[in-house]
Amino acid sequence: MPQPATRRTVLATGAGALALGCAGCAGKDAGGGTAPSEPASASASPAGQETADGGGQVLAGTRDIPEGGGKVFEKEKVVVTQPKKGVFKAFSAICTHQGCTVNAVADGTIDCPCHGSAFRITDGSVVRGPATRPLPARSVAVHGNSIHLG
Repeated sequence: MPQPATRRTVLATGAGALALGCAGCAGKDAGGGTAPSEPASASASPAGQETADGGGQVLAGTRDIPEGGGKVFEKEKVVVTQPKKGVFKAFSAICTHQGCTVNAVADGTIDCPCHGSAFRITDGSVVRGPATRPLPARSVAVHGNSIHLG
């Protein structure tokens, strides 16, 4: 006669299923993106496309990011700022408090709508809680007039 499942058996089985389900995540790079399936032909690709020069995904043009402000890219889960003319920074758009997506960049801060946390556009550090940890930096590069993720 089979023994009834214990709590430990049920938890172990669930963890194994979760691990198998995450096996398909192995194709993602450390930045959270996926490798391009087909390279694009030019470095001036439309936003959201990969470039042939290895510059990463084009997020925006440099003119799209206001000086002293920034822009949230919800799909890519990244926020790009321009603290001073020609200097571009990028951070995770996921608030370190409870995982909400930040939604605005204004008056020198990146703002979270859920609980009011605010982060500096210069370095992602906390200006106002309840968040206690800064937004993690993301890698961006400027190629010509395009801002590239990764």
